[in-house]
Amino acid sequence: MIKLEKLNGTMIVVNADIIESIEATPDTVLNLATGNRFIVKNPVDEVVAKVIEYKKQVYAERKCVNPIEGFERKEEKPF
Repeated sequence: MIKLEKLNGTMIVVNADIIESIEATPDTVLNLATGNRFIVKNPVDEVVAKVIEYKKQVYAERKCVNPIEGFERKEEKPF
């Protein structure tokens, strides 16, 4: 979730995972996967930086999974 400011000065928190596109018209327009659109004061570069920082924070806490961890190799027996 990222905090942005709408044109009327109201703070809004947007789910960064559902932002499909960001338009740089005179104002910044967020197009969400839900079909909703938000116009915000924050410049496009700032929104992108906030999304990247959010993703870094989320994925840094995630532990990498080793698919073969915990498995022991079976010894092959001759026929």
